[in-house]
Order: sequence, then C-alpha cells, then structure tokens
Amino acid sequence: MKYPTKRSKQSIALSAISLAVFALAQQAAAQQADPSMQRVEVTGSSIKRLAAEEALPVTTIKAEELAKQGMTTLADVMMALPQSASLAPSQAGSGTNINLRGLGVNRTLVLLNGRRLANEAIADGYANLDTIPISALARVEVLRDGASSIYGSDAIGGVVNFITKREVQGVSATLQAVQPERHGGGDEQRVTLTFGKGSLQNDGWNMYGTVDFHQRSRLLMSDRAGFVPDAATLTSIGLAPSAASGGYATPANFTTPTNKNAANPYYAAGCLAPYSIQGAKNTCVLDNDTYGTALYPNKQLTMYGKATKRFGEHTVSLEYTRGDESIYSYKNPTQVLAVGSRQAILPASSRWYPGASGGVPAMAGVTGQPLTVSWAVADDGAAVTRDNQVNQRLLLSAEGNVGGWDYRTGASYGLSQRKVYFASGYYSGIGLINGLANGTLNPFGLQDQAGRDYLNSIAADGMLNRSAKTAYYGVDGTISRSLMALGGGDLALALGADVHRDTNEDTKLAQATDITYAKSVTGHGDSARNIAGVFAELDAPVTKTLTLNGAVRVDRYSDVGSTVTPKISFRWQPAKTVMFRGSANTGFRAPTLFDLNGYRTTVANTTTAARWDDPVLCPSRTPTIPGTGTAVAGANAADVCNAKLNKLTGSNPNLEPEKSKGGTLGVVFEPSRAVTLSFDYWQVNMKKMLANLPESVYFTNYAQYQNLFVRNADGSLAYINNTTMNLGGQIAGGVDVAGNWDLPRTRFGTFRIGLDGTWLTRFDNQLEENGAWMSNVGRFGWASNGTTSSYPIITYRWKHNLRLSWENGDFGAQLTNNFNSKYRDANVAVAPQYYRDISSYSAWNLTGTWRAQKQVTVTAGITNLFDKAPPITNNTVYSYAYLSSAANPTGRAYNLRVTYDFQ
Repeated sequence: MKYPTKRSKQSIALSAISLAVFALAQQAAAQQADPSMQRVEVTGSSIKRLAAEEALPVTTIKAEELAKQGMTTLADVMMALPQSASLAPSQAGSGTNINLRGLGVNRTLVLLNGRRLANEAIADGYANLDTIPISALARVEVLRDGASSIYGSDAIGGVVNFITKREVQGVSATLQAVQPERHGGGDEQRVTLTFGKGSLQNDGWNMYGTVDFHQRSRLLMSDRAGFVPDAATLTSIGLAPSAASGGYATPANFTTPTNKNAANPYYAAGCLAPYSIQGAKNTCVLDNDTYGTALYPNKQLTMYGKATKRFGEHTVSLEYTRGDESIYSYKNPTQVLAVGSRQAILPASSRWYPGASGGVPAMAGVTGQPLTVSWAVADDGAAVTRDNQVNQRLLLSAEGNVGGWDYRTGASYGLSQRKVYFASGYYSGIGLINGLANGTLNPFGLQDQAGRDYLNSIAADGMLNRSAKTAYYGVDGTISRSLMALGGGDLALALGADVHRDTNEDTKLAQATDITYAKSVTGHGDSARNIAGVFAELDAPVTKTLTLNGAVRVDRYSDVGSTVTPKISFRWQPAKTVMFRGSANTGFRAPTLFDLNGYRTTVANTTTAARWDDPVLCPSRTPTIPGTGTAVAGANAADVCNAKLNKLTGSNPNLEPEKSKGGTLGVVFEPSRAVTLSFDYWQVNMKKMLANLPESVYFTNYAQYQNLFVRNADGSLAYINNTTMNLGGQIAGGVDVAGNWDLPRTRFGTFRIGLDGTWLTRFDNQLEENGAWMSNVGRFGWASNGTTSSYPIITYRWKHNLRLSWENGDFGAQLTNNFNSKYRDANVAVAPQYYRDISSYSAWNLTGTWRAQKQVTVTAGITNLFDKAPPITNNTVYSYAYLSSAANPTGRAYNLRVTYDFQ
C-alpha cells in the first residue's frame, strides 16, 4: 500500500492554491458577463454556452420521458440505451451499473450533478445506479465520447451525468405498480413522495426532498415455464439437464472406495421430485425448474434533499443523497463438501445407509463399505444471500459570477458500504460431515424431526460474511469567462482543479469459512490513494461557422504516477441545415484500489460460473464440452467432471495502468425545425487492458493457459487463477445514429418519431500484448464484462431504441421498440451439431398518459406488448440459458402509475 509523500501532498495543495490565487487576481479587472445570455453547462465541457451549440455527441433523456416509457428503475433506462451493454436489472450483488460501448463498467464515469459518487464498495470501480433516486431527476445526459480531460483520466468509455431538479414547489405523491400477465413473481411496486418550498426566482431560496421506495419479488424459472428455457428447450440446444451425471443432488449420489462410478439408490424410482430428476449413468441431478431464479428480488429505499439559497449573483446549495438497497441472491442448495482431509462419508452404522432401517433402498454391491456422498441439502431450498448496499453523499457547492468569471466549486464526502449476509440455506460444513458420520442426517431424502433440529443448530441464517466500504473526499473548483471577441463570438477559457482521496476496505470474515459451500476464505485488504488534477479548456469560435475547442488535464495519482490527457474538438456549420463535429482524446485508467490492494488468498475463494471437465483429472477429446471426459483413477467424477471447479479471484499487485486513444467524427442534419438527423462515428483504442479472462478461454486453449491451473502436491486442482490481469489491447468502433421528427400538427394531435441506434463496425480483443486480434462483433467477447461478473462482453452489430409518440391536450401515448440484432452463440460447451445463432430480439412497449385533472396524472402501459420471450444461449456462464444481458424475462406486464400533486 502506497501513500503520498510529504512532497506530493505539498504539490496537491499548491495546485489548488495557485488556481484560487489566479481567480482572485483576475476578479478586479474582469468585466461582468452579459446577463441576457441564458447559458448552461453541458456534460463534457466546463464552459457555459447555449444548449444548441453542442459539439460533442450527447444524448439527453428527460425525466418525463422515463415516465412515458413506463420505466420504474434506472436499470430499465440503461438496458434500453443503445450505447449501453449493461446487464439485466440487479442480477448481481453489485446492483445496476452502466457499461458504455461494452468497454466495461469501470470505464464509464457516473456523475450526480457533475460530481462523482463513492464507488460500489467491493470492486471500487463503478457506481451502483440503484442508489440514485430516480424521482429526484430532471434529466440524464449521456456523453458518448471520452471526457478524460474534464472529469478525470478514467472517463474512457464516456460519461453518464444524472442531473436532479433545480427546485421543487409543493407536494406530490406517485404510486406505481408492474404486474406480469403470468402468475408468479416479478411484480414491482414503487412509492414516491416529493415535497418542496420556496422559489429561487421570487424568494431567493428553495428547499426540497424526495423519498423513493421500490421493490421487486423473486421470479423463479418455474414461474415462466415454457417462456424461459425449459428442459426440452435446453435439450434442443445441446444442454440437456439429464445429460449431467454424478453431481450433488437430493437424494445424494455416492461412490465407494473401490467403485468411483457414481450411483443413486433412488434412480430407478425417478429420483425425488421436485428436487431432482434422472441424470445420466444411474445418477440424479438437481431440477433447475425448482431452484432456478430468473430475476433476483430486491428492495431499494432512496432519498435526496437539497437546500439552495441565492445571494445576488451567487447560489449556494447543500445536497444529501442516500440509497439503501438489498439484493437477494439464490444459489443451488448447499453442497456437502470435504473439509480438509475429512470427506462427506456415510458409514454403514447410519440408519440411512442403503438397506438399513431408515428405508433407503438396498443396492447390489453396497455391503457395508463407507459411501462418499455428493449431497445437496434440499430441506431449506436454495441457498440465499442478502447483499446490502448503502451509498451516501453530502455536497456543499456554490456557483455564480465574480468580476466576469463564472465559477463553480464544491466539497463532497461520499461513503459506500456493502455487507453480505447468509440469509438462509447455508450450513456449517464440518457440521454437515459430523451429522452424516453420527447418523443424524439423511443424505438420500428430506430430514426427519431430529435431522431438522440438527440442521437448525448448524444453520448460518443471518451471519455476516463480508463487509466492505469505500469513501470519497473531494474538493473541486472551476472558473470560466470570455477573453476576447473572435469572428464567431467570444474566446472562452475555463480553468479547474480537483483534489480527492479514495479509500477502500474489504474484509471476508473468518466465521464464514466454516460455511464451506460458500467458498469464503478469510481475507482483508485496505488501501487509499490521493488524486490531484488540474485542467484547462479553451473554446474558440474562430468564425461564425467554425468553433474549435481544446482541453488538457494533468492528474497525479499518489500510487501510480502522473498522466496528461489532452482533448480537441471542432464544430463546423457551413449552412443552417448541416453541422459537422469531431473530437480526439486520450485516456488513462489506473487499476482500482481493489484491483491492486484488495484481499489476496492462497486457496480457492469461489468456483467457476459454468461446469467444466478438469483437463487433467477428467480428460476428454472434446475438452470444451463438459461431461464428455472420464475421471482418472482415484478421482471423484462428481468433483472433476462436469463440475464447478475451484477458482481464485482477488487483487493483483503487479497491474499496470491502461491507456486509450479515442475520437468521434459526425454530421448533424436539420433540414427544418421539425427534423434532426445525426451520424457520429466513434472509436476507442486501448492497450494493457485490465480485465478477466472468460472461463471458456482457459478450456479452449488449455496448453496456452495451463500455468493458470494451480495444482496441489497430489495433482488435485487447487484453483484456476482468474484474478484481474493486464491483457493486450481492445479496439471498439461504430456509428451512432439519432433522429427526431415532429410531424405537422393535425386536429388529432401532435405526432413525433425518435430513433437512437448504434451500428458496431469493430470490436477486437487481444488477449496478450502483441498477440492475435480476434473480432467480437456479433459474438461473445474474449474478455469479461467489467468487474461485476464473469459474463463475457455482449457486442451487438445493431441496437436501437425507436419511439412513436402522440399528444393531444390532456392525453398522450408512446409506442417504444427496443431491438438487438442477431448474435453468434458461444458454441463452446456443446457438440458441433448444436452450433447456432441467437435470433434478433425486438420488444415493444406501449404507454398512455392522461392528465385526469389539474392535480392527477395517470400513466398506464404494457411492457413487452407482444410477449416476446428472451433469447436463449448455449453459453453456460448464463444460468438456465436465457441471455440475461439482452432481455428481461418477465414477459408481458401491465404498468400503472398515478401521480397526485397537492395544491
């Protein structure tokens, strides 16, 4: 862990002081700004200008647009955004995040009112959007271009700026419900209360606050039988559930010291519904329809408060944001695993031994030898964790004009805390082994009362197993003004500086190591860094048709050194109807504090997301197809064949920063006031990319990556090393298309058409420096999706959001289409006859709005109007084969939202 030296601290302080002195020195001589100019600060620049003067590609989504589309959470917004490769809502404990361009969630900078939040506490590389109160938002601005020179060197993929309402008067309440058409889970409820008083214009002050509660119930796979993949569908794409063998189940499969071929005493009877079904080779396997979860349940309580006071030309604000979210994650039932040298052994003395007094059927050849059982404890159903995140920020800010200089300054403190609990279904590993040894526990069925009492005595319900927190302390300041007149307007300058400190602490608690199924290993990491940055931006309207902009930023990291990130852009409008724009930028992203200094263990701390054959202990002629291998002598097939293998994650102290170069080139057409059409080409080139290898890479080319398979002295697999690494490079490029058309007003009302889409031209990965480049356009990527999961990057050739809207007086309606183009399936874990493409996915949503009276607004709609099933995949990293990165599995659902404005 490295901390700043005395000299670096002095440099940070001098940078900030120099900026302040420069600003004060200019105040006396500066002229007052023109008060008639209604200027705003647009995301991507620190110079206030007319909104119509944007030279950078920015997508603006207004809050009312979110309501018109029936969206309940920011996850809905990010899934619909064409430039985003975000995952389905809250399918990971880290919550909702945004992944612009598919470059990774940690390369997309998230801001709230132009300033950073404390990052999600465990990975410390991105913000959880679920902790931002959607009811407080006025709009969302998405800068589809790197902004390293303005906001920080790490804004490689782009910036998403959530901007809250400036002021609120009165009181309003909103009730919203989402009810799926099919019975079962997936329903949502949302309640919002917003209140405010005072007018900045008339009173010179305003205070307002909002409280927003949202919850969603668990959606089981069985709730959507036939809609999401069932056994027949899985079989048709080469993933037949019954093809598995020898795994952990209820009733348990077993082997003997002399016969390592797994068997089950209840196989002939069909196993034990609904917990298991017949598998291959006389074994039982878990029934996915019983345990599978299509959407995790969650609860969110967010609040936002803001007090603003004007003092002449100066405005001072105090903001407080708090988001509290719990996500409940479901895994298959607890497996009884070996603890040290002790195996899961059922002795002949147990009454649950086949043929003994407990009623378990006798089996030929089972004559008193100890049985090694592969048992999943089904009595309490799935193993459930509760992942709780609390993210808070306190911000004191001021803005105004002094001596002709626009200024903006602020001091903020953010704290993100994350705690993970065993909610239910987890048990002491040694306790389970002891319960088998003493005959209390029955591995071949549900427990009797004595067994139930024993399970309750060793349950881990409510146990805290991991605690992490990230803190952010920041001070920033920006000044800008016009310097001189040029041919097209005033030459404008902005100068800024910010200093912030990040801290991260993450602890895996020792008490959780007793819960062996959770693969929790005691670990601790804590670290901190200081970052100081100064930047300058110059905006030059050279002529009435040409504007040039240049910016440069210098950042100093206390632990990885300094970097300079320049950016240039232009805007050229040779005619009223056409405008050209472009930019070029560089980026620099340091490894996160967790990447460098997080916990480190010497033993496995998780398992692979998919099932695989150990290339050494279960060799196969087709190693990329799990279940085709044969266990070597002495190896337990349940542990080495078609199994979730041990994996190591955590920090890597040898990581280096990654660097990028990017740019855009676009054209905007406006043939009339009613029609706008734009095309923007973008490209980002990265090197020394920080990422994780997808699991399939290890098995596709074992010879190349066998050094990452770390083995014990006896040859058993200790773990696969899947820590973050510096890979080779990545090149991504495409064209953003946007269009809006306001049709002439008719007696039936006003109609509008809007389109936002992205056509991907290139997405290449290089797994090692100077290695081969592999195209990932329209196929699964060769690097994982940021730090949130082992899911590979999703790179659609074409993705769009199409909107058809109508308004007439108090009535309005909108028809929305979200479309993803077809995709080449993974085709790794299946036989060649099952190689396939994933069809394109198109979902339509319809909403209608009615201003019932002055105080009441009603919005009703249908999500997934034509009940389009989510696409299926043979990529075994995705649970139960539906492509959760592409679609919500809820199906057709009805949405009702009622807002009442109290007068």
